[in-house]
Amino acid sequence: MGLRARGQVKERKQNGRGLLHGLPGRGDALASGVAVAALSLLAGFISIPIISLVVWTVSEEAWYAMASPVALDALLLSARTTAATLVILILVGTPAAYLLARGNFRGSRLLNTLVDLPVVLPPSAAGIALLLAFGRLGLVGEPLQGLGITVSFTTVAVVMAEVFVAAPFYVRQAVTGFTEVDRAIEEAALVDGASRPSAFFRVTVPLAFPALVAGALTAWARALGEFGATIIFAGSFRGVTQTIPLAIYAELQNDLDAAVALSVLVLGFAFAVILSVRYMTRKATEYDG
Repeated sequence: MGLRARGQVKERKQNGRGLLHGLPGRGDALASGVAVAALSLLAGFISIPIISLVVWTVSEEAWYAMASPVALDALLLSARTTAATLVILILVGTPAAYLLARGNFRGSRLLNTLVDLPVVLPPSAAGIALLLAFGRLGLVGEPLQGLGITVSFTTVAVVMAEVFVAAPFYVRQAVTGFTEVDRAIEEAALVDGASRPSAFFRVTVPLAFPALVAGALTAWARALGEFGATIIFAGSFRGVTQTIPLAIYAELQNDLDAAVALSVLVLGFAFAVILSVRYMTRKATEYDG
């Protein structure tokens, strides 16, 4: 092939590459535009109701409603029940999560599925299940009733409902944290003479601590917002079982300002929790890096 023919072939190849490079460029621009539009639409859809809540509280009545007896009772009850829920989840969920993360035993997949089940179970169905299990005529509740112990429609029932729906959020995050801890570090602690409990509390837990905190905060937020299982299993009795979500629903029938005020309080708590989880996750990432 002559020099002129080779030059023509080379020029065609270069032109072809230019065309091929130009097409993906247009495709990327179109995809970016669609993604930006979708994100803007989603952000706007979420922001408008939140902004509406905040704007409503500008009125003086809404501020008074935040300090109403109903609001204070609901806040105090929610603080007590969610604190109890968090203590139970940490004490029971932490060793359970460690076993799920480290254990290789028959039935582990079934147990993992069972732990995650409350996440996909509708809250109303969870409430009915708890009522059928621990209610006065329930599978466990009837024998307890014979001993003079009533569980349903009490503050204890609120805690049980919150534990049921929030447990997967803590356990799953804790499992992830324990899985990411290098076993070689634990084994080195054992070689140096540490007992297994000592290695767990002084080595494993500190390394998984950001994940444990993130899971605890997420579980606490889920417990704080629990409604369906609570109202079915515990009812809505002021000062006894009426948590913030139940108080919002009750006040909506009578006092819109009080309902909005309580909603804004929950919004503030949720926002603080999300920021805390993001911060702990970022710290964990920086540590791993």
